[in-house]
Amino acid sequence: MPDVSGVSDVLILIDIQNDYFPGGRMELVGAEQAGSVAAGLLGRFRAAQLPVVHVRHENLRPGSTFFLPGTAGADIHPCVAPLPGETVLLKHFPNAFRETGLLEILRALNAARLTVCGMMTHMCVDTSVRAAFDLGFAVRLAADACATRELSFAGRSVAAADVQTAYLAALAAVFAQVAPAAQLALP
Repeated sequence: MPDVSGVSDVLILIDIQNDYFPGGRMELVGAEQAGSVAAGLLGRFRAAQLPVVHVRHENLRPGSTFFLPGTAGADIHPCVAPLPGETVLLKHFPNAFRETGLLEILRALNAARLTVCGMMTHMCVDTSVRAAFDLGFAVRLAADACATRELSFAGRSVAAADVQTAYLAALAAVFAQVAPAAQLALP
């Protein structure tokens, strides 16, 4: 793990957007609870005057059904609405670093430790956490401030709780410190 003394901690909120909440086009299991925990974590970072980066996804792939540009579903959910001056980063791929300015933003902030939360755990959160680790950042993932959905493969369904557990376990093995948000101390 990199030495994080004397550098900025940064909170990254990934895709906490309306389409993932009840009534949205891609509702996730536990989105409201995860959003509430993420809002609490965001409040702690704001109170400590630490930097925050909101990541927002818009789907440009043909045939996409959610996070469509110009729709309310693609907007950041009100529970974690950005304040004036907070960075909002637009992405078009699961990895928040791919074809965005996220790495440059983090370097400008002298960031070494990232605290991450967001949606979907098995897709954009997973891919972004792994990328951050590969780029040399110490990563902390707020497990209870993330949500996912049921998946299916080869005729088998995997419950959302099992998807969540499997992805958090995999990330905790190498890529991030995974813990409830309340256990992630701020400097």
